[in-house]
Amino acid sequence: METRIYVAGRWESGSVVNENRNPSDTSDVIGVFSHADSGLLAEALEAAQQAQKKWWAAGIQKRHDVLMAIGNELMARAEEIGQLVSREEGKPLAEGKGEVYRAGQFFTYFAAEALRLTGDFAESVRANISIDVRREPVGVVAIVSPWNFPVATPAWKIAPALAFGNAVVWKPADLTPASAVALTEIIARQDIPAGLFNLVMGSGSKLGRALVSNKAVSAISFTGSVPVGRDIASLAIQNMAKMQMEMGSKNPLVVMDDADMNLAIDVAVQAAFGGTGQKCTAASRIIVHKAVHDEFVEKFANAARALTVGHALDSTTQIGPVVSASQLKQNLEYIALGKSEGAELICGGEALERQTKGYFMAPAVFAGTRNSMRINQEEMFAPISCVIMADSYTEALHIANDTEFGLTAGIMTNRLSIANHFRANSRSGCVMVNLPTAGTDYHVPFGGRAASSYGPREQGTYAAEFYTTVKTSYVANGSPE
Repeated sequence: METRIYVAGRWESGSVVNENRNPSDTSDVIGVFSHADSGLLAEALEAAQQAQKKWWAAGIQKRHDVLMAIGNELMARAEEIGQLVSREEGKPLAEGKGEVYRAGQFFTYFAAEALRLTGDFAESVRANISIDVRREPVGVVAIVSPWNFPVATPAWKIAPALAFGNAVVWKPADLTPASAVALTEIIARQDIPAGLFNLVMGSGSKLGRALVSNKAVSAISFTGSVPVGRDIASLAIQNMAKMQMEMGSKNPLVVMDDADMNLAIDVAVQAAFGGTGQKCTAASRIIVHKAVHDEFVEKFANAARALTVGHALDSTTQIGPVVSASQLKQNLEYIALGKSEGAELICGGEALERQTKGYFMAPAVFAGTRNSMRINQEEMFAPISCVIMADSYTEALHIANDTEFGLTAGIMTNRLSIANHFRANSRSGCVMVNLPTAGTDYHVPFGGRAASSYGPREQGTYAAEFYTTVKTSYVANGSPE
């Protein structure tokens, strides 16, 4: 059955349809989903402009109540919608459920933030003048989200956009339309102005470019690849739209000679292979001190071999399929590239057959790698981890920072001095000590440096920097008669 897109408060048919299949079982058709055309996009943007004014005028209590209702429903239906996420994206069922629950927490958190939208009063340097500083919505926000977290990532963008009085036009990834529709159905049931929230599905090269280059868009929040991010930036600057972009990564995890080895292995496995390695926060570079290098490689490879790869909805599965046939092909090409560069493939790296036909791959560990290798410089978005040996902490820090990216970085050590030095000198937006590089909280800022991120931070109170604009008002007090 064809599922329609949501524009101006109603479900509409699109111009093109896209069949969506389960990466764990390609015989399982999840649905057929519409793409929006230029006419529907124009209607969505016009409706959003009008609805935004009504939404801002509705006040903070209204915005709180709506966001709280969305969040509570997501959390209550985490198991049901989580199964859909896992079926569509391929992440293990526990991760799918957890993602939906976390999406609900984003909405309830920003429901409370809607009530805390306060300003400042200042005395003027001039007599009899008062100064008022307040935050106001930016207007219409275009949201372009990826497939790897099809509910959580849009949630942490949509929730603050609505909380601070904006309207939203959302273009999700083509690979995960069912999750987008599920979230939209919840939002659409709320008492909100028609056109405040719009779902327009379609290709990034056509619909996405048309969306972000439209003059009606005041701000763009994007998560995806660096090349696409740069293209969006070049289009957005023509209209001077605000930009917030989370892009690529090549996150390091440093394992020092004093690290708890069992903990280091557990953390490295979670960081490298959780979510099938399809996380922007995944650690694909494991930098290990020479004193423990050989022991680490042996135990890390054994742990990778022991992981259960299978159908995402199987309760015993630890690693689900990769998201698509093209992604699997790219992953296998990186395995071949690593070998050609001289890296030693210790384990994994091959396509696997299971009871159902899907895009399964054995998690791979490369050793004997150099940081200059392409497998250590390019984001693979795959269950592939590369071990690099370092002679000292100083060299390990240098290797960790020797990348064009800077999203997350981690270190395993029992020395407080080393941990503190790494926190201070890691050129990344998020630093983890004795924790996986993947895994962040919803109430604090998230984002990176260099090619990983551009613009204000996401999440927590820092989200207001992007989703609002500051107005300073000067008022002449006059003199009492």
